[in-house]
Formats: sequence, C-alpha cells, structure tokens
Amino acid sequence: MIKKDLQRAYDLTRGSTLARVIELYRTPGVHAVIIFRFGAWLFTQSLVVRLFLTPLYLLLDHRIRAKWGIQIQRRVRIGAGFYIGHYGGIFVSDLATIGENCNISQDVTIGVAGDGARRGAPEIGNNVYMGPGAKVNGKIRIGDNVNIGPNAVVTHNIPADALVHVRPMQVMIFPGRSKAKNPPPASA
Repeated sequence: MIKKDLQRAYDLTRGSTLARVIELYRTPGVHAVIIFRFGAWLFTQSLVVRLFLTPLYLLLDHRIRAKWGIQIQRRVRIGAGFYIGHYGGIFVSDLATIGENCNISQDVTIGVAGDGARRGAPEIGNNVYMGPGAKVNGKIRIGDNVNIGPNAVVTHNIPADALVHVRPMQVMIFPGRSKAKNPPPASA
C-alpha cells in the first residue's frame, strides 16, 4: 500500500521528476502515512519482530505527533492511496475505516462519538475528500466520491456522490457604518 500512497502523492505534485521526489521527501503528510503503514505492518508480524521494532515505531510516531500534529492510530484500516495534503491538527481514531484514495487536509478529526449501540467511529468510502477543519464523528457511513467541505461537521450518514458544506458566507451591509471617522485625505 505504501507504493500506491507514494504514487498518489507523486501524481498530486507538480514539476520535474526530481522536484516531485524532493517534494515527497519534504512533505510531513507523506512521512505520517509511511510511519502509519509501518505501524500497521508491525501488527501482522511475529512477537519477536514486534518487540524489536515497536520502540522504533513509537519514536517515529511521537515525532510525527509532536512536530506536525498528525495522529493516526496504527489500528485504523486505511485503503491504498491515502493522502494528507497539509499537516497540523489531524486525528484519526483507531476504530475508523477509510477507503481508497482518501484525501484529508489540516485540522481534520475522524473520531468516536455516540452512546450505547450508537457509539462508534465513521466508515468512510473510496475517493473521499475532507477539507480543512472537517469533523466526521460517530458510527456513520460516508459513501464513495463524497466531498466534505471546510469546517463541515458530519454526524449523520452521507450517500455516495454527495457534497457536504457549511452555509456560504453572507455579507451584511449596515447603513451608516460606512462613514469613516477619519476620512482619507483629499488628493492634491
């Protein structure tokens, strides 16, 4: 899966081959995905391998959390082609499931919510984009090809091929407020 993750990140960058490779090397999201895949891989290994490599994983995971604010639990099931566009304030619960070719931006939370039988984490389909500040919480299902806009809070199921966004900005004009106390100087 790391190969598909890296290929997707490579495809989403611009420039020459060398410029793209350098950009991948410099991108915190790429580092976080590689370390997540390494941690997930460790769960499939023998006890001896886990005992030997877990300290390395924990050190790398701590670095990603402390330096870039990306916390992806290693028990999360994430499909190939996972892409983190910007770093900072990212949290993904270990109970969540994310499909293939998912994009997440900064300040995205995919978390647990609910009580009793309704308690759980999201199941996110393929080709889903989550904009900056999006919060997806609870035992819900997000369909394939969904675009979750910036600062949207999603707590209910979303069907496939949907767009979720908050209300557009509104401009309000108040008569009389446009008069400045200190008018600009008259031009000469």
